[in-house]
Amino acid sequence: MKSLLSITAVATVFAISALGPTLASAEEAAATGTFTGANDHITTGGVSVVKTPGGGAVVILDADFSLDGAPDPSVGFGIDGEYVKASDLGDLVNIGGLQAYVVPASVNVDDFNEVYIWCDQFNVSLGVASLN
Repeated sequence: MKSLLSITAVATVFAISALGPTLASAEEAAATGTFTGANDHITTGGVSVVKTPGGGAVVILDADFSLDGAPDPSVGFGIDGEYVKASDLGDLVNIGGLQAYVVPASVNVDDFNEVYIWCDQFNVSLGVASLN
């Protein structure tokens, strides 16, 4: 398990480093929010949705992000209190700290007003951040 966590941490740092030039040249964050827990889970920290100059977007969970743990968590978008499965950005890389998720071209971030930490196994929200 330790080696898996090490690999995950290295992958996260690599992804954020690789996005560095893109994020540095991006305008300001298109939207930001702060997580609150859901369904008896504690989820805290900030999130930013950053649009890139090429028309893409990246979701960044801030360094203060934290989830108390859950099986099978993922990151995605929602609107008005409803998680949208088609917006899934992939598995949560780590239950705490800075991490970035590239939004696929098929997902228009302007269609959503929330970022979710979602438990695929139990089909419930673990945390949600309303975007401003």
